Amino acid sequence: PGPELKVTGIDFLKSQNCPQHHTDAYSIKQLVVRRGQPFQLQLTLSRELRASDKLALRFGIGETPMKNRGTLMSLKPNKEPDFSGWKISIIKNNGKECLLSVTSSPSAAVGKYKLHVKTGTNMYKPENSEVYVLFNPWCKDDVVFLDDEAKRKEYVLNDTGCIYVGSAYSISSRPWNFGQFEEFVLDACMYLLDKSPLKLGHRRDPVAVSRAMSALVNANDDSGVLMGNWSGNYSNGTSPLDWIGSVSILQQYYKTKKPVCYGQCWVFAGVLTTVMRCLGVAARCITTFNSAHDTDENLRLDVYFNEQGKKMDTMSFDSVWNFHVWNDVWMKRGDLPAGFDGWQAIDATPQEQSQGAFQCGPSPLKAVKEGDVYLPFDCKFVYAEVNADQVYWLVTKVNGRDKFYRLSTQTQGIGLNISTKAVGEDKREDITLEYKFPEGSEQERRAMQRACSFIRPAGLSPRAHYASTWSSSMEAEPRVLRESVNKSGLQIEISNTAPLYPGNPLELAITLKGTTPGSCTVSLVGSCQLQAYTGKVLGDLGSIKETIKIEGRAEKQIPLKIAPEEYMKTLSSVEDEVLIHITTIAEVKETNDKLTKEMTKRFEYPPITIQMPEKAKLNQEFICSFIFKNKLNVSLNNCKLMVEGLGLFKMTTFDQGDLPSGRIMKSEIICKPTRVGEKKIVAKLTSDQVKAISAEKSITITE
Repeated sequence: PGPELKVTGIDFLKSQNCPQHHTDAYSIKQLVVRRGQPFQLQLTLSRELRASDKLALRFGIGETPMKNRGTLMSLKPNKEPDFSGWKISIIKNNGKECLLSVTSSPSAAVGKYKLHVKTGTNMYKPENSEVYVLFNPWCKDDVVFLDDEAKRKEYVLNDTGCIYVGSAYSISSRPWNFGQFEEFVLDACMYLLDKSPLKLGHRRDPVAVSRAMSALVNANDDSGVLMGNWSGNYSNGTSPLDWIGSVSILQQYYKTKKPVCYGQCWVFAGVLTTVMRCLGVAARCITTFNSAHDTDENLRLDVYFNEQGKKMDTMSFDSVWNFHVWNDVWMKRGDLPAGFDGWQAIDATPQEQSQGAFQCGPSPLKAVKEGDVYLPFDCKFVYAEVNADQVYWLVTKVNGRDKFYRLSTQTQGIGLNISTKAVGEDKREDITLEYKFPEGSEQERRAMQRACSFIRPAGLSPRAHYASTWSSSMEAEPRVLRESVNKSGLQIEISNTAPLYPGNPLELAITLKGTTPGSCTVSLVGSCQLQAYTGKVLGDLGSIKETIKIEGRAEKQIPLKIAPEEYMKTLSSVEDEVLIHITTIAEVKETNDKLTKEMTKRFEYPPITIQMPEKAKLNQEFICSFIFKNKLNVSLNNCKLMVEGLGLFKMTTFDQGDLPSGRIMKSEIICKPTRVGEKKIVAKLTSDQVKAISAEKSITITE
């Protein structure tokens, strides 16, 4: 038989395999491939391979790979195919070089495989022998297959993006660097898979993997990636507003293996997008405005106003967040009846426990839309977030006790303008219709009836923390709520008559419009508060109380003006971005109609300007400068500028000190591009007074 066969070397042919597998952007030494797709390996042997030689490539995953568990694949060329669904063949056998093609199963477990090559009794263990196997949205036999190249580019390969925040009627976009290809990010994701309770066999299933990741991105019960904090004090960590991407969070977590402080919903969603895209599942960040956080899944939120029209947030068990961000991931649902494939909602923000852990989803958008809320996982919760109805109550003191009067019911105020970044462009795409039928449509109420047959709707008694007495006209039987009817035809609009710059007076106006002939007398109370994005009241700014006569179709504007000294102190004392919340109650004397209206607005800020060339060459330095002029009437104290450019420079922070009104600051950074293509630079400025001014700019890098 001659000398025995030994392997003397192996080439993972990264420069050929990675571009074919769309994995060439990962900053990692090892080979990264996607499952169900062939890749090539070149063996160098001690002599030519003969037909009688025994050759086996062994791919093992986990601590102790075993054939009978499906965690060890022993692949022999020219032998009958392996029952594991993996395939191997010899492409070229030439002297001492042997070129092999390996195809993993389209349902292979995702993770790190060690490769050993066995020849006869010899075992060859190459250096850097791990092969990372990921989900494959390009492979039609993979359950995460997405049949659209533009969508794959956006939802799997785009490492930058933006997350929508603000309020339903003044939406703003916050740039976010996902950075799924940066150093240590893939290893951090592998560490999370190892840390998860998933058995190796469950790692083939994106339903199980995405559910596990929704639990591990928060630190609530498994020392996962991020610790949530909504207190307004972040002094012993990083303020949630100071992050501009997932990279520094995942790198810090991988280095320390301890939860990173602190996150709020958009940070959890940004990191979960990074993790899912990194593992090869199409993922997007979803923002829902006026998202319901209903503590007992009964599709109803109670909102309490006092006689000045102020919102009493401490009374409610449930809250409406001005916005809430979660994720959609794309996959087939083999575990469900037909018809629920496609986008699935998952949420890493720790709000409610599901099956004993802070995890949420995957919940099929189709099930949420149709009201099939009994389907796994957590459809009831997601359904309530976008569909709950609101009941408004007036709380009055009678003989020292609270008395409750029902003002109105609103069925169309929750789950508005559901937004995500558009495919291939920096625009907002409205996907509300993927989550729900048009408000007020027959299908929408039918879906609500369907959902209500699985969720116990509450009766209409107030559920305040201390509701002891209420007016006797209450009915207790559960039912689907209907929108209040407005007999008087009176309309209320809330607007600002000047830009809302911090340091300026807030010039707001409440406009009453008559839409029917005849006159009416309206007693109006209006109130303005500062609010966190979670709806928590941070300060009362002022209120008005007036009686107004409206003649026919006339309109009356009632100004509400708030001086800067009323609110600037609150702005500096909390470390969150603060929103302006206006509430009104109008009572029409003639018809006894009670109308309620709420509006949230955000402050406006001067811009950051980013200056740099439009194009640059690989490995050639260029300068990027950041310019900010403080056009506000107040000095900005303790200014910090955070900048990051993936593939250009590492995250950098400039401490700028105080910036008086009218002054300009300029910072420069030297960029050295390490990757070609369109790259983005993101900048964010925070100070004591103003928390979240951000900007982004793109540059094209060529060879």
